[in-house]
Amino acid sequence: MNFLKVLTNIFKIKDLRKRFLIVIFFLLIYRFFVHIPLPNVDLERFRELFSANQFFGLVNIFSGGALAQASIFSLGVGPYITASIIIQLLTLINPQLKRLYYEEGETGRAKVNQYARYLTFPIALIQGIGFLNLLNLNNIVFFESYWEIIRDALLMGVGSLIMMWLGELITEQKIGNGISLLVFSGIVASLPQALLALYLTFTLDKLLIYLPFLIVSLATIALVVFVNEAEKRIPLVSAKRVMGRRLYGGVNTYLPLKITQAGVIPIIFAIALLVFPQTLAQFLSIFRIEFLNLVAQEINSFLSNKIIFASLYFGLVFGFTYLYTKATFNSEEIAKNFQKSGVFIPGIRPGLETQKYLENSLNKINFFGGIFLGFLALLPYLTSYLTQTNFLAIGGTSLLILISVAIETINQIKAEISLHRYEV
Repeated sequence: MNFLKVLTNIFKIKDLRKRFLIVIFFLLIYRFFVHIPLPNVDLERFRELFSANQFFGLVNIFSGGALAQASIFSLGVGPYITASIIIQLLTLINPQLKRLYYEEGETGRAKVNQYARYLTFPIALIQGIGFLNLLNLNNIVFFESYWEIIRDALLMGVGSLIMMWLGELITEQKIGNGISLLVFSGIVASLPQALLALYLTFTLDKLLIYLPFLIVSLATIALVVFVNEAEKRIPLVSAKRVMGRRLYGGVNTYLPLKITQAGVIPIIFAIALLVFPQTLAQFLSIFRIEFLNLVAQEINSFLSNKIIFASLYFGLVFGFTYLYTKATFNSEEIAKNFQKSGVFIPGIRPGLETQKYLENSLNKINFFGGIFLGFLALLPYLTSYLTQTNFLAIGGTSLLILISVAIETINQIKAEISLHRYEV
């Protein structure tokens, strides 16, 4: 089923058409809010600061382009992601949360997600104050009192909550993941401006730079599509059982383990973790305490080193690939479920040996997946360094998000179309 056929089927089925239009409506609301700027911001100075700092460009991806507009949505889904990281880590060390997440099914996971929502606003408030203080130090915005900073930080916090809420409303329509689609729409909206910048800076003497860049870009897209769809298939056989006069089971199937099992989540987590110390440093510097100012300066100078930043970024992406996959793919539970339902891997004993086999297979896949995601994360920096321009930077993260979200959304729409046909 090709893309045009999927699009045609959406408008043929009334219920699916209605949900699709609701998603478009929510995305339009979101794009409208993105263009509402914060009060008293000098947009010209802000754009100068933004263009000089490539890290802002990276964070801008996950705000859906709102950061580039100095919008009330500038924090994007960053606070929610940071809260989710904290809660995910707590589920690994807190027995009560671990039991709630793994043993109580959808109800337990919904409660854990609710804790992440509660934690989002305090984090958004801290990040908002830190961001506004950074703007204040660069003479981009002026505050006469701390109350004005708190007012604007509350605006940014509420903006982050609205973005999270819109994402959940979109997810409820069962046409793709809401948060992913918001980020996706931001990347797509920025493409015309990026193409215009390329056109305006193009000269014939740069042809030798642009041509290899185009070839490498197409090769990167092909590589991302290939790796995103690549998977290891672990063969499974269900035991034969006699019920009455009939023989059941004995069916051969497989368990798919994708190379990018964690998707783009490790990159998102890594960026959220790198952003938080810097915004915290800006938050601490507000108090005008010498020790806190010294701590803030040390954090900023440490993360300003490009080699240290790149190494931390790659290491965090690689580490979160393992951590997130471990949190979402529970080998012990899967091995138990296989044993209960009479499913086994040929040549592997059920139970503990199956669990170890799954863990070893996943660790090997995560090694290559982590390196691939780390390479994509650093690709904009590598291409900018080689081409000596910010316009010619292949956004590996953006490509992965665009391709992953597009494939996931189309597959989900296909599933909804098939379900509707089955019901009819």
